[in-house]
Amino acid sequence: MTEFWLISAPGEKTCQQTWDKLMAATTRNNNLSTNTKFNIPDLKVGTLDVLVGLSDELAKLDSFVESVVKKVAQYMADVLEDSRDKVQENLLANGVDLVTYITRFQWDMAKYPIKQSLKNISEIIAKQVTQIDNDLKARASAYNNLKGNLQNLERKNAGSLLTRSLADIVKREDFVLDSEYLITLLVVVPKASYNDWQKTYETLAEMVVPRSSNLLFEDNESGLFSVTLFRKAIDDFRHKARENKFTVRDFQYNEEEMKADKEEMTRLSTDKKKQYGPLVRWLKVNFSEAFIAWIHIKALRVFVESVLRYGLPVNFQAMLLQPSKKTMKKLREVLYELYKHLDSSAAAIIDAAMDIPGLNLSQQEYYPYVYYKIDCNLLDFK
Repeated sequence: MTEFWLISAPGEKTCQQTWDKLMAATTRNNNLSTNTKFNIPDLKVGTLDVLVGLSDELAKLDSFVESVVKKVAQYMADVLEDSRDKVQENLLANGVDLVTYITRFQWDMAKYPIKQSLKNISEIIAKQVTQIDNDLKARASAYNNLKGNLQNLERKNAGSLLTRSLADIVKREDFVLDSEYLITLLVVVPKASYNDWQKTYETLAEMVVPRSSNLLFEDNESGLFSVTLFRKAIDDFRHKARENKFTVRDFQYNEEEMKADKEEMTRLSTDKKKQYGPLVRWLKVNFSEAFIAWIHIKALRVFVESVLRYGLPVNFQAMLLQPSKKTMKKLREVLYELYKHLDSSAAAIIDAAMDIPGLNLSQQEYYPYVYYKIDCNLLDFK
């Protein structure tokens, strides 16, 4: 489980004291969580009105960017197909695993200059991630179309002899071609009926060429037999074959069509291989970009919420806690005792969602300290 709690509390005499108190309460005797300081630079505060409006906007942006991060991660897993188990090693942020990136977070001054207003920084992130989302839709659509067309062709070449393409099974010499009177038909015969076929095929209709039947191919259930007869006996032969549970396939030997199908398959397969490498690289780069943007939004939210709650001048310590599933409830209680003096109205809301399985209170989660969850379990199949 990789869940982090990003919290903040006001500085005591110094922010270091705030940190020391948290460490004493959560690690000294009870080992409730693994903690690291979360470094947020001195951002431009702006006016209170702007901060209040920005708080709502950042909540929406947080949800949007998280959804894009998850979409890119999930699509990476889809594209990797048989190598899905390697997806985690491709989901990196700035070249390191996600836990390392979060626990060693440093604000990216080049991408998100702190001389800009908070609103401008949030707009830079929104624009960047919207572009990633749009690009993902376009790339995924193109690749999925290619993959779908290839799968359709592959499906044609697999499965039951009753439905699959026969182009890669039969050869020119299996047929009587260019005859005005004779034609070769292909018949699917269940394995259990091979003897019946051999005994009866010459008498299913008049004008069947004796000893003209050959077994061309078989799968687990059936065999594909050729048989040659006069063209005018086709309908009668089909009808009698059906009565005997032999299936005459609609197939005409056409080398040009068969060649075109094979070439299309080769082309699609080559195109898929050509697109695969660049697509995986794009997904890796843009997963990293989106994830980094997401953690910067969390930092912005902590900053804005801390200023709104704890006031000016800016004086708070942001802290990253990694609880284990077993310690979550106890950790909530300890944090409540530690910070309840900050906001008496928060009372004893100690995550009812933990006690009532299936109840999601995430929209109403409120604690006397600033709190945001970062969940690194980004894939549905995990």
